[in-house]
Amino acid sequence: MRAVVIETPDGKPGSTVIRDMPDPVAGPGQALVAIEYAGLNYADLMMRTGIYPHPKGYPLIAGLELAGTVVAVGDGVTGVAPGDRVAAFSEDAGAFAQLCAVPVERIIHLPKDIGFDVAAAFYVQALTAWNLLHTVSKTKPGDTILIHAIGGGVGLFLTQLAKAAGATVIGTVGTTGKEARALDYGADLVINRADEDFVSATLAFTDGRGVDKVVDSTGASILDRSFDCIRKLGHVVSYGEAEGKPYDTLWERLVQKSLTFTRMHLGHMDYGSDDWAKGVAAVIEGVQNGTIAVPIEGVFTLDTIEDMFAALASRKTAGKLILKVGA
Repeated sequence: MRAVVIETPDGKPGSTVIRDMPDPVAGPGQALVAIEYAGLNYADLMMRTGIYPHPKGYPLIAGLELAGTVVAVGDGVTGVAPGDRVAAFSEDAGAFAQLCAVPVERIIHLPKDIGFDVAAAFYVQALTAWNLLHTVSKTKPGDTILIHAIGGGVGLFLTQLAKAAGATVIGTVGTTGKEARALDYGADLVINRADEDFVSATLAFTDGRGVDKVVDSTGASILDRSFDCIRKLGHVVSYGEAEGKPYDTLWERLVQKSLTFTRMHLGHMDYGSDDWAKGVAAVIEGVQNGTIAVPIEGVFTLDTIEDMFAALASRKTAGKLILKVGA
């Protein structure tokens, strides 16, 4: 099979190659999927540069997110069969290839009216957003939430799902132009950090009270400063460190306002839980009926993989980049 292989995690274009690899085999508890489309996530860039917080061995077939058709199943598999249309999250990567073996617990079945391209664009980001808002924290009508990187893939799903839950949404972006889609999706205020101090703007918007919850994927100075615009007994939910690690002594910031802090990784979810099932059902229903928009920003091929990585690294995209594999 053809696959995108990261030979060395140094971020250099020449270290990511397209080459033939042995076809994987479905092991016990796994299904083998012939991939039609795969989704690009910021974690893929982190793996490419060797800074992903959940280390992988190299050489590595890239890609965490896929959609396609099951062609074989391993021993002990029930509920999934050859011919099933599915989307999946592959914690061990391998999605940027013609075939990928994935644990069946991380597979979701696709209704016929959801295309493989759309499926590859929502699994990781939409389900991350849903669980950030409804599993590791709770979101209720009247809450005010600050979402950093609101113009990115997860940010746009967070916006839609938070508004659906009845929350007021404040967002920040670091690139001019990424405000537009978040506002279209219902954000109440979007602050460009390059032009305005987001702490002052957030406090002004909330009449000095501060927000109930911060949802952050940036880390470093952005998350560090967010403690200044959250109310007492508020909640900070972190799911990434695109700018770098936050304070080493988070306790010192949490104790000042009796805050709670959660760090979530989609790979740590309990895929057999009611919470996971609720999230899958809610997201699929929303995609089907159009209440959850899936913004596909660009479609690439194996031969244009470098362009896809470069587009995401530019931080100018407001939506999902997907890879057309076509098993």
